[in-house]
Amino acid sequence: MPEIGSTLREARMRARIDITEVEQATKIRAKYLRALENEEWSLLPGPTFIKSFLREYADFLGLDSRTLVEEYKLRYDRPSEAELAPLSPRLGRERRGRSGPVYGAPRVAPRWLIVGGAIAAILALLALIGSLGGDDNGAGPSGSTSTPANRTARTTPARTHRPTARAVPTQASVRIVPTGTVYVCLVDGGGRVLIPGSQFEAGQQVPVYKARRLRLTLGNNAVQLRVNGRAMSVPASSTAIAYEITPSGARSLALDQAPTCT
Repeated sequence: MPEIGSTLREARMRARIDITEVEQATKIRAKYLRALENEEWSLLPGPTFIKSFLREYADFLGLDSRTLVEEYKLRYDRPSEAELAPLSPRLGRERRGRSGPVYGAPRVAPRWLIVGGAIAAILALLALIGSLGGDDNGAGPSGSTSTPANRTARTTPARTHRPTARAVPTQASVRIVPTGTVYVCLVDGGGRVLIPGSQFEAGQQVPVYKARRLRLTLGNNAVQLRVNGRAMSVPASSTAIAYEITPSGARSLALDQAPTCT
């Protein structure tokens, strides 16, 4: 199969479409579109965005996006080094060391000594119980008869119940599930772009992000949102919709405060 980037570039040039037209139509930055055509994968945000951008760009040009995405996976989407790392060599040494003798370990007392000590402890406990039981009908220090209720009151300690403190969340999270075509821009509290103004379709998977603070802009209400693990309804609007999300919840933002990812 021809190279992925050249396939995109040739299709665009045959259709006489400028890169800026593609940027306006797909909401994908021009520098990312050029990186796709030049197969400069390191300039793109990551494998998830590469496949999303590749699918959207190919669909715009009328190409078979599924074939291009599969070709990318086959050529470049390899398992990470952590997945390929072998098991620690120390594991085998630890297992071999456990099977052999352990020098310097404390010696265990003979079994007869342990059994004898247990029997002596049981006999001492029975004797103590018998001595306590002999005072059931006797008089206490003041001459009054000791009753089971009085003994229970004297010997049963009061129990205190302390409420368990709940951990306060320190990070906010948002899950976006498109129900139609929707524009999404997401940045963290430091202004770092997490979703760079991309357009998603119904059923398309959107990555989930967590941070101490998030700011979100939606092109419309064709989404389902879960903020900090809880469902949140998005009202219909003729303009863009923006939120600021913190561990305590979400609040609406004015359009002049909404992130634009540009």
